Amino acid sequence: MLDIAQELSDWAARGRDFAVATVVAVTGSAPRPAGATLAVDSDGTVIGSVSGGCVEGAVYELCLQALRDGAPVLERFGYSDADAFAVGLTCGGIIDILVTRVRAGTADADVVAAALAEASAGAPVALARIVDGAGELTARPLLVRPDGSREGSLGGRPALDASAAAAARAMLDAGRTGTMTIAEGGSHCEGPVMLLVESSVPPPRMIVFGAIDFAGALVRIGKFLGYRVTVCDARPVFATATRFPEADEVVVDWPHRFLETADVDGRTVLCVLTHDAKFDVPLLRIALRLPVAYVGAMGSRRTHEDRTRHLRAAGVTELQLARLRSPIGLDLGARTPEETALAIAAEIVADRRGGSGMPLTGTDGPIHHDAGVFTPA
Repeated sequence: MLDIAQELSDWAARGRDFAVATVVAVTGSAPRPAGATLAVDSDGTVIGSVSGGCVEGAVYELCLQALRDGAPVLERFGYSDADAFAVGLTCGGIIDILVTRVRAGTADADVVAAALAEASAGAPVALARIVDGAGELTARPLLVRPDGSREGSLGGRPALDASAAAAARAMLDAGRTGTMTIAEGGSHCEGPVMLLVESSVPPPRMIVFGAIDFAGALVRIGKFLGYRVTVCDARPVFATATRFPEADEVVVDWPHRFLETADVDGRTVLCVLTHDAKFDVPLLRIALRLPVAYVGAMGSRRTHEDRTRHLRAAGVTELQLARLRSPIGLDLGARTPEETALAIAAEIVADRRGGSGMPLTGTDGPIHHDAGVFTPA
């Protein structure tokens, strides 16, 4: 439910009863990943989605039933060609959906409200619920924070809560949502338990170096993809909030100097659009050593060859150079700033999700590469 935390937090703050249907697991091809949520309040208002429309009607009815009787349910939806009127996924996949009621004024509702409020404020938080292996399905929530503090209980069993909290922290550290199986631990172990862990983490960061017209288009598509976008350029006349109103931050500084102290992580993407050696080489020398998700640099193939030669001379290794996406973006035949931004964004998404970048009509593998299932190390 954390994927629609902003809307649900408002419902919770106003003391409204609602039911939430959350995708627990996905098998095969399906429109929405694990953690996708549809919610229905006592007035019948709907927010969110679990299937892109395929089974929304049936899930809506399950939510209304949960609002009436309070009983959680775990329902499986798949494709069936035996009955033309069957409710299922036309894409051929299978999804398991957990439906629970959140009743205002209860301890569980307070835990959910706290998780929604923290997620809405941009704080990292995980919400764990049991979906299998602990007897009767109660789906009680356990809120877990990065520092190990927690609220709520999965069922009043301290050993189970401790094991679940440790597992949820691992998921939260990785920024992952999905199911995982844990052992309860302690002296009263009742066998393995399957958890649904929803993680909400601050948005990943995109840093665009070079305040050019292509950067404006890339800022817009970066925001559309959910990134917190920074534009950095050493030239104050170009690096202005007026030119990049949709950027979260515009920084006037030498790119390499800014990157030396920038807050980056394994989800950060760096897009170097300066295509000027005096900016590119010192910047990429630092960028290619950082544990970021993506480093791409704009320029012609000749520019790329010259830049690579300078980088080698500056001590960049072949292994580090292999991380560089240059010329930046997928081959879409892009010409305009908007088309170029689309090509760059497509490469970032393909790299993030493990896609090939090939037309789907020419491939026979899975369409969706991220199954949302996490196996702890």
